[in-house]
Amino acid sequence: MASVCSGAFVLAEAGLLDDRRATTHWRACDALARAYPAVTVDPDPIFVRDGNVWTSAGVTAGMDLALALVEEDRGRDVALAIARRLVMYVQRPGGQAQFSTALRAQRAEREPLRDVQAWAADHLGTHLTVEQLARRAAMSPRHFARAFVAETGMTPGRFLEDLRVEAARRLLERTSRGVDDVARACGFGTSETMRRAFLRAVRVPPSEYRRRFNKESA
Repeated sequence: MASVCSGAFVLAEAGLLDDRRATTHWRACDALARAYPAVTVDPDPIFVRDGNVWTSAGVTAGMDLALALVEEDRGRDVALAIARRLVMYVQRPGGQAQFSTALRAQRAEREPLRDVQAWAADHLGTHLTVEQLARRAAMSPRHFARAFVAETGMTPGRFLEDLRVEAARRLLERTSRGVDDVARACGFGTSETMRRAFLRAVRVPPSEYRRRFNKESA
């Protein structure tokens, strides 16, 4: 049994989610939890499997859930072939967060700040600082920091850390590169710095994240 987006309310009303973990679209998670206290609502993943019941976040997350069902029945190669046929991004792991950094950080209105956002994402392996970003935007560090928060909703430092965590997650999910190598490639410098960032952002260390979501290691 599976639901897509707010279809989780139908399963909950039927009692199929009682004493189970489930998700739905992020805007409906609080309402689902209030209406059905017997359901453990997790607002973070794009889809959740609890036994033989699956629930997903927004509509497009239902595609990832469907590919996961295909993979379980017919294997990874068939699921990947279907994703390619649909011109669809390769199936995302269910535990991946509903929000990427690009979604959490609003797109800046001013062109210099938009340029900084895009440039930073392409240069994570270098030693980026707020001062460097400010110079690229032709602003003083203080003015840049204030403008960045006003237009994106987060500090430049938080934006950089979240970008690095997201890049590291992709490498941990899709490659066998060592944790130290991933940390350097994403600009963390050391694996310990990356570990602390992961604990803040996704609440598990990088090694545990890889164990859960890297299909080859699994």
